[in-house]
Amino acid sequence: MTGPVWLEAAINGPWGRSRQPGIPISLPEIIADGVAAARAGAAIIHLHVYDEATGRQTDDWQVYARAIEAIRSRCDAIVYPTIPIAGSGFAGDAVSTSGRYAHLDELGRRGLVEWGVIDPGSVNFSGFGDIAAGVPGFVYQNPEEHIREGMAIAERHRLHPSFAVYEPGFTRAGAALAACYPALPVPIYRLMFSDGYAWGFPPRGWALAAHLALLADCAPGAPAMIAGLQVDIRPLVEDAVGRGVHVRVGLEDAPFGEAHSNPALVTEAAGLIARAGGTLAAPADVRKALAPG
Repeated sequence: MTGPVWLEAAINGPWGRSRQPGIPISLPEIIADGVAAARAGAAIIHLHVYDEATGRQTDDWQVYARAIEAIRSRCDAIVYPTIPIAGSGFAGDAVSTSGRYAHLDELGRRGLVEWGVIDPGSVNFSGFGDIAAGVPGFVYQNPEEHIREGMAIAERHRLHPSFAVYEPGFTRAGAALAACYPALPVPIYRLMFSDGYAWGFPPRGWALAAHLALLADCAPGAPAMIAGLQVDIRPLVEDAVGRGVHVRVGLEDAPFGEAHSNPALVTEAAGLIARAGGTLAAPADVRKALAPG
């Protein structure tokens, strides 16, 4: 590791409590969990916000603004939102038209965000258990026009794209599309692993090596982070730290039914990073590493 390790906490995701009982849903819970995760060592907080009446994800920029402002008023952290999950039922009706980045545009215009999710490709979401039971999954849809919309907004507001790399081709497409936006801030390549879903790679050292070899070809020197969904990422932390790769944990990414809280997961990850010889980055370290020139 050539610099401090960035530790991100993804505190809830779209799952609802039927899938992940410990996630924060209400605004006070989200704020409290975000602050606690930051104080436990996470420099970056990723969150989804919910309509408390339905218990489902909402993409209202005003709800995001309240969560982000409250967390940032209590601690320094890079706090950023998700996007609507087109094609799924997790966030309400399927979104198949442009406008998925309207909330990010508004938050960026108001100076409330530094990063934004841009997922550079579409992928089948099929769980291994559902496949065996004959339960169909869904296609997470990110048409190129949506990706370009997100990149144009990120370029306009100087936001760092956080690319979720579900499949290796997402690295190739993300790098190629990013090159079309000369003023786009440096993207972060979030390498996604899973134990429960049938996309991408399992959390193995050979898989991380393959991701990094492709990234070195497509975007030399770009920051990378290990993450995933329905995954225990802990076995990869030592290898990641040794390779200069950053780390994300949290109840969004953990296997469903995870018993530990977000602060506990962050604290454990911080210990694993330290045992691997890494030091934790503060938010200022992350911003400095991503600064131009």
